[in-house]
Amino acid sequence: MIKNHNQDIITPPEISSNRVELKKNITLFNGINIIVGSIIGSGIFISPTVVFNNSGGSVGVSLIVWLVCGLISILGALCYAELGTTISRSGGEYAYMLEIMGPLPAFLFLWVNLLVTRPVASAIISWAFGYYMAQLFFCTPDDLLLTPVAKLIAVFGLLLLSFINCLSVKVAMKLQDVFTVGKLLALAFIILTGLWKLIETKGKPFQNMFEGGNYNYRRLPTALFSGLFAYGGWNNLNYVIEELKNPNRDLPLSIIIGLPLVTIIYTLTNVAYFAVLTPMQMQASVAVAFDYVHAIFPNISWLLPIFVSLSALGSVNAILFTSGRIVYSGARNNQLPKIFAMIHIKRCTPVPSIILLAIISLLFLTARDITTLIGYFNFMLFLFVGICIGCIIYLRIKHPEMPRPIKLNIGLHITFLVICLFFVIVPIINNPIEMVIGTSIVLSGIPVFYVAFRTKIKNNKCVSIGRKVEMFLQKILMVVPSDKDL
Repeated sequence: MIKNHNQDIITPPEISSNRVELKKNITLFNGINIIVGSIIGSGIFISPTVVFNNSGGSVGVSLIVWLVCGLISILGALCYAELGTTISRSGGEYAYMLEIMGPLPAFLFLWVNLLVTRPVASAIISWAFGYYMAQLFFCTPDDLLLTPVAKLIAVFGLLLLSFINCLSVKVAMKLQDVFTVGKLLALAFIILTGLWKLIETKGKPFQNMFEGGNYNYRRLPTALFSGLFAYGGWNNLNYVIEELKNPNRDLPLSIIIGLPLVTIIYTLTNVAYFAVLTPMQMQASVAVAFDYVHAIFPNISWLLPIFVSLSALGSVNAILFTSGRIVYSGARNNQLPKIFAMIHIKRCTPVPSIILLAIISLLFLTARDITTLIGYFNFMLFLFVGICIGCIIYLRIKHPEMPRPIKLNIGLHITFLVICLFFVIVPIINNPIEMVIGTSIVLSGIPVFYVAFRTKIKNNKCVSIGRKVEMFLQKILMVVPSDKDL
């Protein structure tokens, strides 16, 4: 290793045949698995009850909600496919906002995702994994040890996945393939047994499926929010586009194959639920998949927690894999400390970024109730997505000459922008307090941006200490700047 006196960081020696950078290891099959694995988590095993109750207790309306949520996700992903192939940089929304809107909006997105949104999601899903495993092997629902044991298992699962993502992109992708196959097998079991039951009953549960519901159209947005939460992750492949072997082909193909597949699976899974459980059972269910399996095969109902746990781990793995690239992208653009823009000299993985996200996620795991934080940011997530769709329309008007490997009809972008505005405005009307809290946390990033990364006044002692810490971490973690950044 040699010292670069201009950058005050350790850089790798010149290697002509083996560049130190994020490698293009993600194939089309891996891309499909990232999308499917990111989306299908524990939501489909729990959310159907919430969707059903907020659809007026109507089987037909509930199924329509699941289809509509799938179509919205497909439309959003196709819009992002155009943006991702036009601006082929890892980091998703962060990279797009930085390129088009400038550093401050991009930093605010980075601020929210780094400190709250993604670590909270990782913590919640890890907690779900720990809860199901603790209940299956160690504790009963009434056991006082259930919560501490579940948290210990959640910590173990999160640390294990973080280690694997630091170890190798290929190993992380192989593991993602295993998790995706596991969750698809569980859903295939539910779908096939449900269709068998539907044939056996000659479709009786779906006779007059639009009747008997207590319709309240004010509750439909809540049903849509719950359904869209289960579809969350449709944009995750954009965060790792630089690691796709053939991004112009694999990004759109992964979307075209993966998202319709998820939509079909989700709809058929709900058909299976309704084929076995009565509307009253659906309304009262806490975990509908458990009630479903117990109603058909009570002797093997213990198997489902294993598949739900695998499903949760797959989602956490996908979040860690893609989130590490957001932090890496932010540091590469000098909006986070330089150490987070470095990758392992041999394994070519963003080790510091993954470790940072794991630490923040572990901190959230210590909270008593972290699920309430998600509600604060639902409308902000749609706001950021809407801003990126607005960026697409802006580029179409101001820079029509830009090369676009994928080009959708601009009417589709406008349609999705209107949908995003709807999901931003509705929470503001229904939950103004959550909107104020969420906005306050986002805006708190503004003074951090100007004080830490924009001010020209630097304390020489602090700068010196920062460089020493950075050098120490480089040596311990064996990380260097990407060759692309040298």
